[in-house]
Amino acid sequence: MVKIDNIELGEFPLLLAPMEDVSDPPFRALCKQNGADMMYTEFISSEGLIRDAAKSVKKLDIYEEERPIGIQIFGSNLESMKRSAEIVEASNPNLLDINYGCPVKKVVCKDAGAGILRDIPRMVRLTDTIVKSTKLPVTVKTRLGWDDNSKYIVEVAERLQDVGIKAISIHGRTRSQMYKGEADWTLIREVKENPRMHIPVFGNGDVSSPQKAKYMKDTYGVDGIMIGRASIGHPWIFNEIKHYLKTGEELPPPTIEEKIKTCRQHLLKSIEWKGERLGILEMRRHYGNYLRGLHSIKSYRQKLVTSLDIEEIEGFFEEIISTYVLEKEAF
Repeated sequence: MVKIDNIELGEFPLLLAPMEDVSDPPFRALCKQNGADMMYTEFISSEGLIRDAAKSVKKLDIYEEERPIGIQIFGSNLESMKRSAEIVEASNPNLLDINYGCPVKKVVCKDAGAGILRDIPRMVRLTDTIVKSTKLPVTVKTRLGWDDNSKYIVEVAERLQDVGIKAISIHGRTRSQMYKGEADWTLIREVKENPRMHIPVFGNGDVSSPQKAKYMKDTYGVDGIMIGRASIGHPWIFNEIKHYLKTGEELPPPTIEEKIKTCRQHLLKSIEWKGERLGILEMRRHYGNYLRGLHSIKSYRQKLVTSLDIEEIEGFFEEIISTYVLEKEAF
Protein backbone atom coordinates (compact mmCIF):
# COMPACT_ATOMS: atom_id res chain seq x y z
CA MET A 1 0.00 0.00 0.00
CA VAL A 2 1.43 3.37 -1.05
CA LYS A 3 0.78 6.13 1.48
CA ILE A 4 1.52 9.83 1.53
CA ASP A 5 1.65 10.45 5.26
CA ASN A 6 -1.66 8.84 6.33
CA ILE A 7 -3.32 9.08 2.88
CA GLU A 8 -3.75 5.58 1.43
CA LEU A 9 -3.52 5.49 -2.38
CA GLY A 10 -3.54 1.79 -3.27
CA GLU A 11 -0.81 -0.51 -4.53
CA PHE A 12 0.31 1.53 -7.56
CA PRO A 13 -1.44 4.90 -7.63
CA LEU A 14 -2.02 7.00 -10.71
CA LEU A 15 -1.85 10.73 -10.06
CA LEU A 16 -3.35 13.52 -12.15
CA ALA A 17 -0.64 16.11 -12.75
CA PRO A 18 -1.36 19.76 -12.00
CA MET A 19 -1.78 21.52 -15.36
CA GLU A 20 -2.42 25.21 -15.85
CA ASP A 21 -5.79 25.88 -17.52
CA VAL A 22 -6.55 22.15 -17.60
CA SER A 23 -6.80 20.46 -14.20
CA ASP A 24 -9.67 22.52 -12.83
CA PRO A 25 -12.61 20.96 -10.91
CA PRO A 26 -14.62 19.98 -14.05
CA PHE A 27 -11.65 18.12 -15.56
CA ARG A 28 -10.56 16.63 -12.25
CA ALA A 29 -14.07 15.21 -11.75
CA LEU A 30 -13.83 13.33 -15.04
CA CYS A 31 -10.38 11.95 -14.23
CA LYS A 32 -11.57 10.83 -10.80
CA GLN A 33 -14.53 9.01 -12.36
CA ASN A 34 -12.11 7.30 -14.73
CA GLY A 35 -9.66 5.95 -12.19
CA ALA A 36 -7.28 8.70 -11.02
CA ASP A 37 -6.19 7.97 -7.43
CA MET A 38 -4.80 11.38 -6.45
CA MET A 39 -5.74 14.79 -7.80
CA TYR A 40 -3.86 18.08 -7.88
CA THR A 41 -5.17 21.56 -8.56
CA GLU A 42 -3.72 23.86 -11.16
CA PHE A 43 -0.67 25.56 -9.73
CA ILE A 44 -1.53 28.68 -7.77
CA SER A 45 0.61 31.79 -7.45
CA SER A 46 1.59 32.50 -3.85
CA GLU A 47 1.69 36.21 -4.66
CA GLY A 48 -1.82 36.00 -6.12
CA LEU A 49 -3.11 34.21 -3.05
CA ILE A 50 -1.79 36.66 -0.50
CA ARG A 51 -3.15 39.56 -2.56
CA ASP A 52 -6.53 37.84 -2.79
CA ALA A 53 -6.43 37.83 -6.60
CA ALA A 54 -9.72 36.40 -7.86
CA LYS A 55 -8.14 33.95 -10.32
CA SER A 56 -5.79 32.51 -7.71
CA VAL A 57 -8.45 32.25 -5.01
CA LYS A 58 -10.87 30.54 -7.43
CA LYS A 59 -8.31 27.78 -7.94
CA LEU A 60 -8.65 26.83 -4.26
CA ASP A 61 -12.10 25.36 -5.01
CA ILE A 62 -12.17 21.64 -4.23
CA TYR A 63 -15.05 19.21 -3.83
CA GLU A 64 -15.49 16.20 -1.57
CA GLU A 65 -15.84 13.75 -4.47
CA GLU A 66 -12.33 14.71 -5.66
CA ARG A 67 -10.52 13.53 -2.55
CA PRO A 68 -7.76 12.84 -1.93
CA ILE A 69 -6.57 16.10 -3.46
CA GLY A 70 -3.56 18.38 -3.11
CA ILE A 71 -3.43 22.11 -3.70
CA GLN A 72 -0.25 23.14 -5.49
CA ILE A 73 1.43 26.52 -4.99
CA PHE A 74 4.44 28.19 -6.55
CA GLY A 75 6.58 31.19 -5.69
CA SER A 76 10.03 32.21 -4.53
CA ASN A 77 9.46 34.65 -1.68
CA LEU A 78 9.75 32.87 1.64
CA GLU A 79 7.21 34.99 3.50
CA SER A 80 4.69 34.88 0.64
CA MET A 81 4.94 31.10 0.39
CA LYS A 82 4.54 30.76 4.15
CA ARG A 83 1.40 32.90 4.15
CA SER A 84 0.08 31.00 1.13
CA ALA A 85 0.51 27.73 2.98
CA GLU A 86 -1.70 29.10 5.75
CA ILE A 87 -4.36 30.11 3.20
CA VAL A 88 -4.18 26.68 1.56
CA GLU A 89 -4.56 24.93 4.90
CA ALA A 90 -7.79 26.86 5.53
CA SER A 91 -9.19 25.37 2.29
CA ASN A 92 -8.76 21.90 3.83
CA PRO A 93 -7.13 19.87 1.06
CA ASN A 94 -5.53 16.53 1.87
CA LEU A 95 -2.05 17.89 1.23
CA LEU A 96 -0.05 20.86 -0.02
CA ASP A 97 2.23 20.44 -3.03
CA ILE A 98 5.07 22.78 -4.00
CA ASN A 99 5.78 23.37 -7.68
CA TYR A 100 9.51 23.31 -8.38
CA GLY A 101 9.06 22.05 -11.93
CA CYS A 102 7.19 24.56 -14.08
CA PRO A 103 9.60 25.55 -16.90
CA VAL A 104 7.74 28.50 -18.46
CA LYS A 105 9.67 31.75 -18.67
CA LYS A 106 7.19 33.97 -16.81
CA VAL A 107 7.51 31.69 -13.74
CA VAL A 108 11.21 30.85 -14.00
CA CYS A 109 12.30 34.47 -14.40
CA LYS A 110 10.96 35.11 -10.89
CA ASP A 111 13.05 32.19 -9.55
CA ALA A 112 9.86 30.20 -8.98
CA GLY A 113 8.88 26.81 -10.41
CA ALA A 114 11.92 25.20 -12.03
CA GLY A 115 13.78 28.47 -11.62
CA ILE A 116 14.68 27.54 -8.07
CA LEU A 117 16.67 24.57 -9.38
CA ARG A 118 19.52 27.05 -9.88
CA ASP A 119 19.71 27.54 -6.10
CA ILE A 120 19.27 24.23 -4.28
CA PRO A 121 20.08 25.56 -0.77
CA ARG A 122 17.31 28.12 -1.19
CA MET A 123 14.97 25.40 -2.43
CA VAL A 124 15.65 23.40 0.72
CA ARG A 125 15.19 26.42 3.02
CA LEU A 126 11.91 27.33 1.36
CA THR A 127 10.62 23.78 1.67
CA ASP A 128 11.67 23.59 5.30
CA THR A 129 9.79 26.80 6.06
CA ILE A 130 6.59 25.59 4.40
CA VAL A 131 6.72 22.21 6.13
CA LYS A 132 7.02 23.96 9.48
CA SER A 133 4.24 26.44 8.72
CA THR A 134 1.42 23.97 8.03
CA LYS A 135 -0.17 20.88 9.55
CA LEU A 136 -0.82 19.51 6.07
CA PRO A 137 1.47 16.87 4.55
CA VAL A 138 3.78 18.65 2.10
CA THR A 139 4.89 17.11 -1.20
CA VAL A 140 7.04 18.38 -4.06
CA LYS A 141 6.92 18.18 -7.84
CA THR A 142 10.19 18.95 -9.59
CA ARG A 143 12.54 18.09 -12.46
CA LEU A 144 15.91 16.39 -12.79
CA GLY A 145 17.73 19.71 -12.60
CA TRP A 146 18.17 23.02 -14.36
CA ASP A 147 20.23 21.61 -17.26
CA ASP A 148 22.38 18.62 -18.19
CA ASN A 149 25.21 19.92 -16.00
CA SER A 150 23.09 20.17 -12.85
CA LYS A 151 21.07 16.98 -12.53
CA TYR A 152 21.26 16.86 -8.74
CA ILE A 153 17.88 15.22 -8.18
CA VAL A 154 19.22 12.27 -6.13
CA GLU A 155 20.78 14.62 -3.61
CA VAL A 156 17.88 17.09 -3.82
CA ALA A 157 15.25 14.44 -3.11
CA GLU A 158 17.17 13.26 -0.06
CA ARG A 159 17.57 16.78 1.30
CA LEU A 160 13.89 17.60 0.76
CA GLN A 161 12.92 14.39 2.54
CA ASP A 162 15.19 15.37 5.43
CA VAL A 163 13.27 18.63 5.95
CA GLY A 164 9.96 16.79 6.02
CA ILE A 165 8.27 16.32 2.66
CA LYS A 166 6.05 13.24 2.46
CA ALA A 167 6.38 12.37 -1.25
CA ILE A 168 8.13 13.59 -4.38
CA SER A 169 7.04 13.57 -8.03
CA ILE A 170 9.83 13.89 -10.58
CA HIS A 171 9.48 14.87 -14.22
CA GLY A 172 12.20 13.16 -16.24
CA ARG A 173 13.48 16.28 -17.98
CA THR A 174 15.58 19.29 -17.05
CA ARG A 175 14.21 22.82 -17.19
CA SER A 176 16.37 23.50 -20.25
CA GLN A 177 14.62 20.70 -22.12
CA MET A 178 11.19 22.18 -21.44
CA TYR A 179 8.99 19.42 -22.93
CA LYS A 180 11.33 18.49 -25.78
CA GLY A 181 13.08 15.18 -26.30
CA GLU A 182 12.32 12.04 -24.36
CA ALA A 183 11.88 11.97 -20.61
CA ASP A 184 14.79 10.19 -18.89
CA TRP A 185 13.64 8.12 -15.92
CA THR A 186 17.04 6.64 -15.02
CA LEU A 187 17.70 9.25 -12.33
CA ILE A 188 14.16 8.80 -11.03
CA ARG A 189 15.08 5.15 -10.49
CA GLU A 190 18.25 6.22 -8.67
CA VAL A 191 16.15 8.34 -6.34
CA LYS A 192 13.84 5.42 -5.66
CA GLU A 193 16.74 3.01 -5.09
CA ASN A 194 18.58 5.36 -2.73
CA PRO A 195 18.60 3.37 0.54
CA ARG A 196 18.03 6.57 2.52
CA MET A 197 14.75 7.34 0.76
CA HIS A 198 11.60 6.16 2.49
CA ILE A 199 8.92 8.46 1.05
CA PRO A 200 6.97 7.58 -2.13
CA VAL A 201 8.67 8.47 -5.40
CA PHE A 202 6.40 9.11 -8.37
CA GLY A 203 7.57 9.31 -11.99
CA ASN A 204 6.26 11.75 -14.56
CA GLY A 205 6.89 12.33 -18.24
CA ASP A 206 5.88 10.64 -21.51
CA VAL A 207 3.46 8.10 -20.04
CA SER A 208 1.11 8.10 -23.00
CA SER A 209 -0.30 4.56 -23.02
CA PRO A 210 -0.99 1.57 -20.78
CA GLN A 211 2.01 -0.21 -22.29
CA LYS A 212 4.29 2.72 -21.50
CA ALA A 213 2.96 2.84 -17.94
CA LYS A 214 3.75 -0.85 -17.43
CA TYR A 215 7.23 -0.37 -18.87
CA MET A 216 7.94 2.53 -16.52
CA LYS A 217 6.60 0.59 -13.54
CA ASP A 218 8.63 -2.53 -14.30
CA THR A 219 11.82 -0.78 -15.41
CA TYR A 220 12.16 2.06 -12.94
CA GLY A 221 10.45 0.70 -9.82
CA VAL A 222 8.56 3.89 -8.99
CA ASP A 223 5.76 3.87 -6.41
CA GLY A 224 3.28 5.31 -8.87
CA ILE A 225 2.93 7.45 -11.96
CA MET A 226 1.81 11.03 -12.46
CA ILE A 227 0.00 11.60 -15.75
CA GLY A 228 -0.44 14.97 -17.39
CA ARG A 229 -0.72 15.66 -21.10
CA ALA A 230 -1.90 12.15 -22.01
CA SER A 231 -5.09 12.71 -19.99
CA ILE A 232 -6.11 15.87 -21.87
CA GLY A 233 -9.13 14.92 -23.96
CA HIS A 234 -8.66 11.34 -22.77
CA PRO A 235 -9.51 11.00 -19.06
CA TRP A 236 -10.09 7.28 -19.67
CA ILE A 237 -6.33 6.69 -19.62
CA PHE A 238 -6.31 6.03 -15.87
CA ASN A 239 -8.73 3.08 -16.08
CA GLU A 240 -7.02 1.88 -19.26
CA ILE A 241 -3.69 1.70 -17.43
CA LYS A 242 -5.18 0.00 -14.39
CA HIS A 243 -6.89 -2.62 -16.52
CA TYR A 244 -3.71 -3.30 -18.49
CA LEU A 245 -1.55 -3.61 -15.38
CA LYS A 246 -4.05 -6.04 -13.87
CA THR A 247 -4.87 -8.19 -16.91
CA GLY A 248 -2.24 -7.52 -19.56
CA GLU A 249 -5.07 -6.70 -21.95
CA GLU A 250 -6.12 -3.43 -23.51
CA LEU A 251 -9.56 -1.99 -22.95
CA PRO A 252 -11.38 -1.12 -26.17
CA PRO A 253 -11.03 2.57 -27.05
CA PRO A 254 -13.96 4.83 -26.14
CA THR A 255 -16.68 4.98 -28.76
CA ILE A 256 -17.72 8.24 -30.38
CA GLU A 257 -20.81 8.16 -28.15
CA GLU A 258 -18.62 7.84 -25.05
CA LYS A 259 -16.33 10.63 -26.21
CA ILE A 260 -19.20 13.01 -26.84
CA LYS A 261 -20.91 12.04 -23.57
CA THR A 262 -17.74 12.83 -21.63
CA CYS A 263 -17.12 16.03 -23.58
CA ARG A 264 -20.68 17.13 -22.85
CA GLN A 265 -20.26 16.29 -19.16
CA HIS A 266 -17.07 18.36 -19.11
CA LEU A 267 -18.92 21.30 -20.67
CA LEU A 268 -21.82 21.15 -18.22
CA LYS A 269 -19.47 20.95 -15.23
CA SER A 270 -17.49 23.85 -16.63
CA ILE A 271 -20.67 25.94 -16.87
CA GLU A 272 -21.70 24.90 -13.37
CA TRP A 273 -18.35 26.01 -11.93
CA LYS A 274 -17.63 29.14 -13.99
CA GLY A 275 -21.02 30.34 -15.21
CA GLU A 276 -22.49 29.83 -18.67
CA ARG A 277 -20.50 32.31 -20.77
CA LEU A 278 -17.07 31.69 -19.23
CA GLY A 279 -17.75 27.96 -18.96
CA ILE A 280 -18.49 27.76 -22.70
CA LEU A 281 -15.54 29.96 -23.66
CA GLU A 282 -12.99 28.03 -21.60
CA MET A 283 -14.28 24.70 -22.85
CA ARG A 284 -13.27 25.63 -26.37
CA ARG A 285 -9.66 24.63 -25.76
CA HIS A 286 -10.75 21.05 -25.08
CA TYR A 287 -12.88 20.13 -28.10
CA GLY A 288 -9.95 19.41 -30.40
CA ASN A 289 -8.49 17.01 -27.84
CA TYR A 290 -11.72 15.07 -27.33
CA LEU A 291 -12.31 14.80 -31.07
CA ARG A 292 -8.72 14.12 -32.07
CA GLY A 293 -8.38 11.35 -34.62
CA LEU A 294 -11.93 11.56 -35.93
CA HIS A 295 -11.88 12.27 -39.66
CA SER A 296 -13.98 15.06 -41.14
CA ILE A 297 -14.25 16.68 -37.71
CA LYS A 298 -12.82 20.07 -38.68
CA SER A 299 -16.14 21.65 -39.60
CA TYR A 300 -17.79 20.52 -36.35
CA ARG A 301 -14.87 21.74 -34.30
CA GLN A 302 -15.20 25.15 -35.93
CA LYS A 303 -18.88 25.25 -34.98
CA LEU A 304 -18.15 24.22 -31.40
CA VAL A 305 -15.48 26.88 -30.86
CA THR A 306 -17.61 29.73 -32.22
CA SER A 307 -20.97 29.06 -30.58
CA LEU A 308 -22.00 30.65 -27.29
CA ASP A 309 -25.38 28.90 -27.13
CA ILE A 310 -25.58 25.76 -25.01
CA GLU A 311 -28.54 24.32 -26.91
CA GLU A 312 -26.76 24.86 -30.23
CA ILE A 313 -23.65 23.14 -28.89
CA GLU A 314 -25.76 20.22 -27.66
CA GLY A 315 -27.18 20.00 -31.18
CA PHE A 316 -23.68 19.84 -32.66
CA PHE A 317 -22.87 16.96 -30.31
CA GLU A 318 -25.88 15.03 -31.58
CA GLU A 319 -24.92 15.76 -35.19
CA ILE A 320 -21.43 14.41 -34.63
CA ILE A 321 -22.77 11.17 -33.17
CA SER A 322 -25.32 10.75 -35.98
CA THR A 323 -22.72 11.46 -38.66
CA TYR A 324 -20.30 8.88 -37.36
CA VAL A 325 -22.93 6.26 -36.74
CA LEU A 326 -24.14 6.63 -40.34
CA GLU A 327 -20.58 6.48 -41.68
CA LYS A 328 -19.93 3.35 -39.64
CA GLU A 329 -23.08 1.70 -40.99
CA ALA A 330 -22.02 2.59 -44.53
CA PHE A 331 -18.98 0.38 -44.11
